[in-house]
Amino acid sequence: MAQFRPAETFDLVIFGGTGDLARRKLLPALFHREIDGQFSADSRIIASSRKDLPRDDFVAFVRSALEEHLPAEINEDAWARFSQRLYHHRQDVTSDTGWESLHEKLSVGEDRVRVFYLAMLPALYGPTATHLARAGLVTEGARIVLEKPVGEDFTSARRINDEVGEVFAESNIFRIDHYLGKETVQNLMALRFANSLVEPLWRRGAIDHVQITVAENLGAGDRAAFYDRTGTLRDMMQNHMLQLLCLVAMEAPASLDHEDIRGEKIKVLRALRPITPDTVRQVTVRGQYTSGAIDGTVVAGYREELGDGSESDTETFVAIKAEIDNWRWAGTPFYLRSGKRLAAKASEIVVQFRPVAHSIFPRESGTIEPNRLRIRLQPDEGVELSMVTKEPGPGVFRLRSLPLNLSFSETYPLRYPDAYERLLMEVLRGNPALFMHRSEVECAWHWIDGIIDGWAREEMRVEPYVAGTWGPSGAVRLLDRDDRHWSAPRGD
Repeated sequence: MAQFRPAETFDLVIFGGTGDLARRKLLPALFHREIDGQFSADSRIIASSRKDLPRDDFVAFVRSALEEHLPAEINEDAWARFSQRLYHHRQDVTSDTGWESLHEKLSVGEDRVRVFYLAMLPALYGPTATHLARAGLVTEGARIVLEKPVGEDFTSARRINDEVGEVFAESNIFRIDHYLGKETVQNLMALRFANSLVEPLWRRGAIDHVQITVAENLGAGDRAAFYDRTGTLRDMMQNHMLQLLCLVAMEAPASLDHEDIRGEKIKVLRALRPITPDTVRQVTVRGQYTSGAIDGTVVAGYREELGDGSESDTETFVAIKAEIDNWRWAGTPFYLRSGKRLAAKASEIVVQFRPVAHSIFPRESGTIEPNRLRIRLQPDEGVELSMVTKEPGPGVFRLRSLPLNLSFSETYPLRYPDAYERLLMEVLRGNPALFMHRSEVECAWHWIDGIIDGWAREEMRVEPYVAGTWGPSGAVRLLDRDDRHWSAPRGD
């Protein structure tokens, strides 16, 4: 078993602690850390919700969640420890009452690390922080975690940041984007800045273009009503996709200090070429899935999932051609796409290098495929570099492109923490390196707002695509216009 540094004694309060995120991600992640012995005996996990749940019922709820999402990993010794630290607190965060009993729960051991995790609607972030302050619950060094997306546009994001910032210092605000906790995403830093053969080529002169894909084969399902207020542009592009773009495109930071890394990411966001109503049709695509088949099973379309004869125009797919106007990347496009009900679940970054300047090989040797670096974020995390080689044997000198493949699961057979496990532990340790500064959030929204405004002014409707495909035909045309094509992801 890998050795992990334990956290200090803590009280972790999860608002929305019986919701979908807590059940699917947070509680299983915390239990994994329990298995690895990273919690002190008297650390506590307190779920806060509007439900009236006796403690025994909440413990049973958590056990059910673990059996659903970690069916083969229930360690009874770890469960005995974990169940003893579980508590539930009934609280309506929009109400002025009820906070006294939470204060009473937390009054034992005020020297502990105190973390408030807000797994709820972003509109409630500011009011919850204000109530915490009024109730005297914000101790020196207390931390608050905000789930993405922070706001729904630049104005609302700034308002939330201001409201939460009135209560918590910026150094104690952890804006979480779980993609930043993925092992392969963090390996981008090592790949770029620990390999001398990579950095000289990581620029416009050697790279033709970059593709970033985050694809889901699931639909909106039970979350359709919530998703209809958000859409893919706000849900995925503003955070996950732009964070990945920043890590690929940023200059080398002076160090791994979080301020240095954040500073370089903000420079990338500020260098993004604005998308205006004049250009939005040429560089963006909106899509919405209709009924189709996933793994041989017929699935409903998005509007059918919403029900009641919905005519929703919310996008479930977005593709964007982004350009970074700086010395390193001028003229090198970044193609971003993300959507639901696509052909596979896959997240990857493809760096497409330019073709060789001149071929010395005869025509019958075959086409020389340009080198391609594929960074797989999920499901099979790893790095793959295509190289052109000679096929063995006498006769015609034939060329073939083959991959040099680093699979994390094969190279590192031991289980390592998933994104939420890593990020939760970094919050408990007070390390903000893997979290977003308010300037990052606001810069990202400023760019995204230009797209939202362009769609509205141009009355740009969604383009239907069949579930189980790779999106609408407009996404293909987006690259066709540049004489390029999408790389097929290696998904589930």
